[in-house]
Amino acid sequence: MADTIQRVQYFYSEVPDKPGEGSRILRMLKEEGVNLLAFSGFPKGRRAQIDFIPADATVFKAAAKKARLKLVGPKTGFLVQGDDRVGAMADIVATLAEAKINVTAVDAVSAGAGRYGAILWVKPREVNKAANVLNVV
Repeated sequence: MADTIQRVQYFYSEVPDKPGEGSRILRMLKEEGVNLLAFSGFPKGRRAQIDFIPADATVFKAAAKKARLKLVGPKTGFLVQGDDRVGAMADIVATLAEAKINVTAVDAVSAGAGRYGAILWVKPREVNKAANVLNVV
């Protein structure tokens, strides 16, 4: 199966960088029936930034509002999925590099069962160009 790359909306929130904060947010999203395609968290100064890529942005925003979670976004990123193999992301980032598009960030992981997935970000002004060179529909 070929890789699939889709343009996705993502949101982020800055929260206290303390034990249990991510768990609290993820539990709340679960209770509200929010399906996440991807989730990433990392320290940012004395706080933490959590990025969310929801399957349904409307459901996600309603749940976040109910929980008083301050969101930034929507912003645009790319969700990559495919069969795992050596260098699975190499061609994708090379295609972007050849088009002179800088990758802002990427999180990729082997998903098991011969599959992998990644979230990839480029600068907002490069999103349409990246979608074009990656043949995103």
